Amino acid sequence: MNGFFGGLLRRLALPTVFALLGPLRFLGLAAPAQAQDNATQTRYPIVLVHGLFGFDSLFGVDYWYGIPSALQRSGARVFVAQVSAANSTEVRGEQLLAQVKNIMAITGAAKVNLVGHSHGGPTIRYVAGVAPQLVASVTSVAGPNKGSRVADILRGTVPAGSLSETVLNGAVNAFVALINLGSGGSGLPQMPVAALDSLTAAGSADFTRRFPQAVPTGCGDGAEVVGGVRYYSWTGKQPVTNLLDPSDASLGLLSLSFGETNDGLVAVCSSRLGKHLGDYRQNHLDEVNQLLGVRDWLAPDPVALYRQHATRLKQIGL
Repeated sequence: MNGFFGGLLRRLALPTVFALLGPLRFLGLAAPAQAQDNATQTRYPIVLVHGLFGFDSLFGVDYWYGIPSALQRSGARVFVAQVSAANSTEVRGEQLLAQVKNIMAITGAAKVNLVGHSHGGPTIRYVAGVAPQLVASVTSVAGPNKGSRVADILRGTVPAGSLSETVLNGAVNAFVALINLGSGGSGLPQMPVAALDSLTAAGSADFTRRFPQAVPTGCGDGAEVVGGVRYYSWTGKQPVTNLLDPSDASLGLLSLSFGETNDGLVAVCSSRLGKHLGDYRQNHLDEVNQLLGVRDWLAPDPVALYRQHATRLKQIGL
């Protein structure tokens, strides 16, 4: 979701937000950044995985705004994956698995550290579930591990097989085509309805029945280590964070549908996976340093959170 379904509604209502947001883009191999220190020099490469309606770079604007370069400057090897902007968790997961294998072949690394935002969270869980031997750690940032109320509401208004579903599917495919045009992801299959079903509570529960690793039963921590893979998560808890950010209005409106603490698209409890590292004054876009770095001035710097986490992984030998 970096979307997510509210991301769909937000972008349809606020076309300019598409700027927030191919093939795998290799950051730091062809033209590595000069390391200032080695604080984030993890043993295994870091792979960043976008959410619904996401991309690596769209018309020159990075999805992970300022985050890869900050990690690189402190010694990390960073890769930004591009999977289908709108498709099921399993399809996206298989695409990511192929990219992980390519990264390992290029770098000689035995494993990778996976970091996924929004729908990227379940996507990286899939890879860790089917190929745990390739994964050192999984970090879910605002992942809808138990689904999203927004997805449930949207699915309720567009029943399967209905005319409204056909219309929605066509509109979303047109929007995804624009994303692909600007990001180089045109070769990837898109199935918006499959993405929607994956992100409902029922779809997420079915996925967790098959891939239960580190998902807590309640709203606490899950297991930190499962099958040799370490699991972490963090999330935002404040839908409206800066009046200068045009996305805050739609996120604030969507947040009213939850009835519990959320970031505008994902409930705090749904985001829990493995060892939970914190709930921050961030909304769903602030978590990846969007819109272009505009955020709550009292909240932690999103870029600093990723640096701190890479340092954490380094310190435990990952």
